[in-house]
Amino acid sequence: MIEAEVDIRTRDGEMNAFVTHPEEGGPFPAVFFYMDAPGKREELHDMARRIGTVGYYVVLPNLYYRTVREFALLNRDDAGMKRMFELMSSLTNTKVVEDTEALLEFADRQSQVRRGKVAAVGYCMSGPFVCAVAAQYPERVAAAASIYGARLISDAPDSAHLCLQKIKGEIYFACAEIDRWASKEQIEQLEGILKSAGVRHRIEWYPGAQHGFAFPQRQGIYDKPSAERHWERVFALLERNLRAR
Repeated sequence: MIEAEVDIRTRDGEMNAFVTHPEEGGPFPAVFFYMDAPGKREELHDMARRIGTVGYYVVLPNLYYRTVREFALLNRDDAGMKRMFELMSSLTNTKVVEDTEALLEFADRQSQVRRGKVAAVGYCMSGPFVCAVAAQYPERVAAAASIYGARLISDAPDSAHLCLQKIKGEIYFACAEIDRWASKEQIEQLEGILKSAGVRHRIEWYPGAQHGFAFPQRQGIYDKPSAERHWERVFALLERNLRAR
């Protein structure tokens, strides 16, 4: 595998990102991997590598670049959690959509990226981001996956649920049964919007799983059977929409 840290020029500065892809067999379809609130860290690098090994050019950006170049929540004490929520609240769907414009431009310049359709995968706080990105770039984003996405419906003027009808690609939602950030009622409302708009989608519940179940280092929360199921679903989604073209 090839991997590197790169800086990507955006409207607001330099966004540092981790990229990885196979050594041979390119060019590869691009997959944008949007981080969860604890930040761009080695745990996510490993997950990006797992996607890359099956034939994709994966870009994992630091979405907090406007404030900090490096942040990883290593200690879940009061101070660490306070800082994480401060950084998380600095982001909006609109900002991430603008950042994705830079990601697309970056990908289009890379010799190892296959031109055309891309995919967006997001965890936790990035669940709504991938929805907004898929809606804003419907001709480019062929597939999106929201893994235990939080705040998919909110009072914000740019809430992701307000633009779902613009999505032309396929979108998958992995929902943890135990998740205070995404209630059953909210997910049912989301599904009603998707159905009314005719968006190709799948909402799947993970019985007994908690928010964060896919992260191997989330002690007491990581659930291997659920994590492996989510990988199966994500890889199938990518295969259908990016590789089988």
